[in-house]
Amino acid sequence: MVPVILTAAGSDPSGGAGIQADLLTITAAGGYGASALTAITVQDSGGLRRIQPVDPELIRQQMDSIFLDMPVGSVKTGMLACRDGVTAVADVLRRRMPQAVVVDPVLAASRGGDPMDDAGVEALRSELLPLATLLTPNGPEAERLTGLTVRTVHEAGAAGKLLLQAGAGAVLVKGGHLEGAPGTDVLVTADRIHVLPGQWQDQPNDHGTGCVLSSAIATCLARGADLLTAVEQGRSFLAGALAHGKAMGKGTGAVDPMFRFRRSAGGGTECPAPAQ
Repeated sequence: MVPVILTAAGSDPSGGAGIQADLLTITAAGGYGASALTAITVQDSGGLRRIQPVDPELIRQQMDSIFLDMPVGSVKTGMLACRDGVTAVADVLRRRMPQAVVVDPVLAASRGGDPMDDAGVEALRSELLPLATLLTPNGPEAERLTGLTVRTVHEAGAAGKLLLQAGAGAVLVKGGHLEGAPGTDVLVTADRIHVLPGQWQDQPNDHGTGCVLSSAIATCLARGADLLTAVEQGRSFLAGALAHGKAMGKGTGAVDPMFRFRRSAGGGTECPAPAQ
């Protein structure tokens, strides 16, 4: 049976990140994607310009309807936009208690804008973080959640341990911002700190990396992988998507979560000619 992964996240009209990237990733990684929209954004390849949070009761109703209808194997959260959005998602997760929850905090937008105010960050820290099977902050997000400086592998491990003490089941501090070890991620679990080396890709088309990674991990967890295996598989998936990133607009391009399908199809297929 194909596992169901529910993503609660914002919409990216450019298609490179947000719910659009989540659903593509979930499908490509072998899951069935369901979604609950938490925010509508105005953004394109040039940057993020506006965020409109969705009514929190509507967020609850979207998520509850999926839980009542489908056997949800895992949940991934992305942009929640504000305190009320965080509270709505946390409320549903406490009541439904899914097997795995991957929280991508989305506190720092790589292309400008501020996806979450301080009240939202505090709600995420106090309400959502304790429900997370895995929290996946990048360096700046880990800094905002902990107040620590996160520039090195050692500092990433220290921040991860602090977030573990705050209630997260495990923490993956993504290493794209780490000095001296770009591409190295740090996974902090209850029993140890795993330093996960990676080959840095200096790719200009990198929009959506966090969404793709967290969605791929959530899918692997729903398919039965243990945490470390799911993280490694998610990182491998992201490496492929990043290597095949595409410049679709005038600004920063996006990673391609459908790279495996395009590769197997020889770069894509053309629509058939209309019947005569």
